[in-house]
Parts: sequence; C-alpha cells; structure tokens
Amino acid sequence: MVLDMARESMDAAMDHLRKELAKIRAGKAHPSMLDGIMVDYYGSQTPLNQVSNINTPDARTISIQPWEKAMLEVIEKAIMIANLGLNPQNNGELIMISVPPLTEERRKTLVKQTRAEGEHAKVSIRNARKDANDEIKKLKEDTISDDLAKDAEDRVQKLTDKYSSKVDEYLEIKEKDIMTV
Repeated sequence: MVLDMARESMDAAMDHLRKELAKIRAGKAHPSMLDGIMVDYYGSQTPLNQVSNINTPDARTISIQPWEKAMLEVIEKAIMIANLGLNPQNNGELIMISVPPLTEERRKTLVKQTRAEGEHAKVSIRNARKDANDEIKKLKEDTISDDLAKDAEDRVQKLTDKYSSKVDEYLEIKEKDIMTV
C-alpha cells in the first residue's frame, strides 16, 4: 500500500514533467505551445483550444481559427499577454503565428529551463520517497518487523531510482530536440 502511494505520487510528478516539457518549444510549431492560454469568452476564462481550431500548416506556422470572428482580437491579445515570444498576425479570418527559428542563446536558455523542470520532478519524486519512508517508520513502530520495514524501504528506493532515471531520459531527449537545428 505504501509502495502504491509512492508510485502514484511519482507518476503524478512524471505527468507534470511531460506537460511542462511539452510547453518548451524546440523550434518547431506545435499546437501544444499554446496550451495554458486562457481567453475571456463572454466573461469566463476559457482555454484557447475550446474556442478555436489550432493547426500547424507547416513546421514554422501555427494557425488559429476561432469559432466566432468576434474572438479574433481577444485571442490575439491573450497570446501577447502569455509572453511566449510569439507574434500573432490577425488577417480578419484567422490568426497566423510564425514560429521563429531559435538562436543559440535561446536554445541554451531553453535547455536550462528543461533541466530546472527535471529537477522539480526529481524533488517531487524524492518527496514521495520521504513520505513513503515516514509511513514505513510509523508501521514499523506499530505492526511490522524490522526486516519487512527494511525490505519496504529498499523497494521504495528502487522505485525512486527508476523514476529518477526516467526523468534523466526525458531530459536527454528534450535537450537533444532543442539543440537540433
């Protein structure tokens, strides 16, 4: 049971890492770059992808087709406010975003950002390990033997190592993607 709780927490950390890494662009246009952008839709904050179609006609362009023309300026403003370094162009029908190629300096900054996200994930994984080990210590005082407690702590550590190495693999893939011109 303790192991399952630790695994759930570590899975949550990995899911969060995947979402955060998807937001870091590697020079190629992708609709997920606009995830998290909220627009004012008749007074309520609504995700951009719920008020428009988002496509990538080519590797350097994102097109946004709002379902209502009145949303064009609202969407354009929301993209500017999101401060993603993207410059939306409104042609009256849809919004086009040209994704500029990354400079070497920007690539290095993105790699640092990627590593920071990886470190956040590892901290979450270590916190899950600590919580599991604390739970094992409580059980050791009450119901389980020292041998069982030691075995459980070893399994928690193996799980921690497994998830930490997964984080390293994700980071390596993302860094390679960012640094590829």
